[in-house]
Amino acid sequence: MARILCVDDEPAAVALKQTILERAGHTVTPCTSAHDATALLAAETFDAVVTDWKLGEESGRQILLAAKTGTQVPVVVVSGYCTDAFRAAEPQADIYLEKPVDSTELVAILEALLHTPAEHHTPADHIEKRKKKKS
Repeated sequence: MARILCVDDEPAAVALKQTILERAGHTVTPCTSAHDATALLAAETFDAVVTDWKLGEESGRQILLAAKTGTQVPVVVVSGYCTDAFRAAEPQADIYLEKPVDSTELVAILEALLHTPAEHHTPADHIEKRKKKKS
């Protein structure tokens, strides 16, 4: 399946997402800092990135910039700060999911992104759908 970089500053959170994604058949590289994640993105090729937005003193913005510079790697932001992340300047992530994220939803969205051309990813539409779903 896909090679996924999974980033969260909370080791338990990154381990949980790693388990979920590996059970879905993906190869996951866990990472707990934006600095290390950007280094990995520069050195290796990933099919997708799943990242938190607030990473201690660092930001998921660094990861988003590294992932989107020169590539169309899908980026899923899973965070309690999705509104802040969505309002950040370009480039935008492909999808923003509020924590806690349902494991089935995370896998389904990631699978869809991996099989959809990048120009069809619509993060704003997905946030609106999730808001309506929670209401």
